[in-house]
Amino acid sequence: MIQKIKNFFSEVRTEMQKVTWPTREELVGSTGVVLMLMFILSTFIGAADFVLSILVRGLLR
Repeated sequence: MIQKIKNFFSEVRTEMQKVTWPTREELVGSTGVVLMLMFILSTFIGAADFVLSILVRGLLR
């Protein structure tokens, strides 16, 4: 059992060395894109919620 665990972590280490890690510039750029899209999507969902809540209130009166 201990040998299987050691073998697993050895294989994990080997596979992690094969990973192509992003550069700092790529990481910062990707983070900026994610934050911008999150802001746009949250604004859209908030506006849709506001409009739909007004419509539902109007229908219920």
